[in-house]
Amino acid sequence: MEQTPLILPPDEYNRKLLENVHPAQWKNPEPASMYNLVVIGAGTAGLVTAAGAAGLGAKVALIEQHLMGGDCLNVGCVPSKGLIRASRAAFDIKQAGLFGIHAGPDVSIDFGKAMERMRGIRSGISSHDSAERFRGLGIDVFFGSAKFTGRDSIEVDGKRLRFKKAAVCTGARAATPKIPGIEEAGFLTNESVFELTELPKRLAVIGGGPIGCEMAQAFSRMGSRVTLLQQSGQLLPRDDADAAEVVRKALVRDGVDVRLGVTVVKAEKSADGKAVHFDDKGKTQVLAVDAILAAAGRAPNVEGLDLEKAGIAYEPSGVLVDDRLRTTNPRVYAAGDVCSAFQFTHAADAYARIVIANALFKARQRASSLVIPWCTYTDPEVAHVGMNENEARKKGLGVTAFTVPLADVDRALLENETEGYGRVLLKQGSDAILGATIVARHAGEMINEITLAMTAGLGLSSIGKTIHPYPTQAEAVRKLADAYNRTRLTPRVKKLFTSWLAWQRS
Repeated sequence: MEQTPLILPPDEYNRKLLENVHPAQWKNPEPASMYNLVVIGAGTAGLVTAAGAAGLGAKVALIEQHLMGGDCLNVGCVPSKGLIRASRAAFDIKQAGLFGIHAGPDVSIDFGKAMERMRGIRSGISSHDSAERFRGLGIDVFFGSAKFTGRDSIEVDGKRLRFKKAAVCTGARAATPKIPGIEEAGFLTNESVFELTELPKRLAVIGGGPIGCEMAQAFSRMGSRVTLLQQSGQLLPRDDADAAEVVRKALVRDGVDVRLGVTVVKAEKSADGKAVHFDDKGKTQVLAVDAILAAAGRAPNVEGLDLEKAGIAYEPSGVLVDDRLRTTNPRVYAAGDVCSAFQFTHAADAYARIVIANALFKARQRASSLVIPWCTYTDPEVAHVGMNENEARKKGLGVTAFTVPLADVDRALLENETEGYGRVLLKQGSDAILGATIVARHAGEMINEITLAMTAGLGLSSIGKTIHPYPTQAEAVRKLADAYNRTRLTPRVKKLFTSWLAWQRS
């Protein structure tokens, strides 16, 4: 087995994490003569695929080169939300005076303690993704680098595994930015930023996508002086422009220096840390910082797999798959970030379930049939599902949009969380939901109701008929339905109602 990876800092929590997700004394099993399914990669997609297939009676092998649990557990969803929660606590204390609660002018923030709390929670969660647990499910767990040796065979740790079907679930990693000098200067990514035990006083964040925005706000709230450098003129380019503007204002409120439309031209070490040179409207500016966080893109993990030997085509964007998640080798499927434009844990989970059905039982499930929401966990959050107006109009669809500001929602007023809105996009002339965006502190929870309606083929009227507890911020979703229902009361219909009610009074 390859050398056990190092996770910093080497404390009790990370030792427990490693014991679960890459045990130092692990011995790879002797391969079975044939596997129903060999899964490469033990991130979310791989774990769900392996566990689901084994639960249905398949003989399964699972191969992991680095850490079981993948990005989500180790360097993504879990640690980031732990840090974000700590930073929100600091923000809420500072805002307590608005509610008549006086905590004093200064808030003492122990960054090291916040990160220790995160590591403790992560190590506890890691038992769910542990090698021992998956061995207990009857899965042959191998640690090492997997390489295809043919269209129906894989080698790992010098052992040859033959398969009827295989699944490539190797995920993606933070891309190294093409910025001269940045490697010599040194930089952080989501794969190393959670190893920090001391808060950088000055932080440059390169990239204004979800990771960049989340980390810029969190570190600023924890006390860093943060500058966010974004090449395009909008944060969160995949989201509606007005949603991105709400996030920009929130970051500025929290002390982040947001620079849009700038290009980083080089980075270098300096006498007191690092220097980032960037072009802003034709003028080169120099930013002095203690740390650089690169959050500008992801790259699929396809190197070293010898995909060519298995007849599996791939591009810089990842492994090529059809709508049933088959690669160009019909024996091999793929799921998760290595092949998907939706690089989210929940999308990887959903894709894995399609792979199980299609690979093992010759089902015909399609990835395009999935309704996939996503959420950026800034404060406020931005959650989205389906199409936005631009996408719908490009497809030639007539649409009607309804928007409810959070300022119109009683619970949001009481919570002092009135930034943002709820918006739903309907097919013109009907209540069929094409998409929705919610910008609110708990938008990730609120979008689920609309996602369920879209998945089940329910129109917005069904949400309007659903009783919501009062007061909740999810009342914004019901108000969207009320706004639609009011459009059905045309002048002609209202005239008929008025005549009917007048006749009743006579």
